[in-house]
Order: sequence, then C-alpha cells, then structure tokens
Amino acid sequence: MARLHLFDLDGTLLHGTTAPVEISRQLGLEAEAVALDQAIGAGLIGPPEYAAEVYALWADLTEAHVAAAFDGAPWLARIREVWTEIREAGDYCAVVSLSPSFFVERLIGWGAHAAHGSLFPAVPFTEPVDPAGVLSAAAKVRIADRLCEEFAVTRADCVAYGDSFSDRDLFGVVPISVAVNADRHLSSLSTHSYMGRDLWEAYELVRHAR
Repeated sequence: MARLHLFDLDGTLLHGTTAPVEISRQLGLEAEAVALDQAIGAGLIGPPEYAAEVYALWADLTEAHVAAAFDGAPWLARIREVWTEIREAGDYCAVVSLSPSFFVERLIGWGAHAAHGSLFPAVPFTEPVDPAGVLSAAAKVRIADRLCEEFAVTRADCVAYGDSFSDRDLFGVVPISVAVNADRHLSSLSTHSYMGRDLWEAYELVRHAR
C-alpha cells in the first residue's frame, strides 16, 4: 500500500519563520507580520482574523515580491530530494498549510503531488479575501481525507510532519507523525521528533516505517 506524506509549511519546511513573515519582509513590514504570528500563536486571534490582517498589510504586494520571498526563504535542506525519493517509492507527498495558497502552491514545482493553503485572491489583489477559504487545524484533517480519497489511501497510510498547535488535529488521526523543530506541546503528541535543518534527516525517522 502506498503512503501519503503530509507536510506543514510554516516552521516545518520553513525554518523558524512563516510564509507571511517572509512575504511581509519584502514590503518592509516584517515586524507587523511577526506580531500577527504571535497573536495567532497565543490564541488571541483566529485564522480568519489573521488572514484579514495580512491581506491588509499586503495592499502593495506584487508577484515579484512573492517570488523573492519564496526564493529567499530559509527552507530546510533537501526538500526536493525527499520528495523525489517519496515519488520513486510509489508514495505521495502533499503540503497542507494555513499560509496563502499563492505561496504554498509554488511547492508543486519542487515535486509535491498537491499543495493546499488558505485561499487568497490572485496577486496583485483586486478582490477581498474570503474568510470561508481560510484554513484551520480542523481543515487540515478534512483536506488530508480528500487527498486520501484522491490517492486511494487511508488515514492509516499517512505520515504527518508539523511543528505547532495547528498540526495537533492531524497528528491525532494518523498513525505516524514527525514533530519538526516543534514546541513541547506538539512533540508530546508525535511518534517521532526532529530538531535540525535537513528534511532528509526527519524523513529518515519514518522512511522505512509501515
């Protein structure tokens, strides 16, 4: 039976940062984005409020800003090598993130079979962000279930990789999980834990697990 590897983005594939912070840095608004990350991390705001706030920050955002943020972000090493290995083994890899879809979907070019983020309008913005399209921890599970159906696997065939509270629901429904540079709350829920900057090393923890 094939396996489905489900990767979080912020703090997992991206080391010590989030896509909104990297995007905002291109606009000189990094501090504002960090403050919003802290607010949602502390539970002071929810995903819809967070999305509305970053949308407002990005009034002048262009596709060039997004490309520069993606290319300059501190990615973990060997992401593409891991996904190549997964594909060659006949398995599947997908990214499921609360970050904006226009950033997350760029990872299709690195070899992910699927990439899902919160639905934002195309850049530059000419329409508002729809709160109904903003993802949550629970939404990650719903998307994982849709991907299982698409790839003809079950939750029992899934491996999840994440770092924070938004990954807790997904970690609770799959048999194998890897906490990547995670806080202690998520590490206590995972089957494996990794600290470092090389995705291959995290993948090695579950590479042969079935």
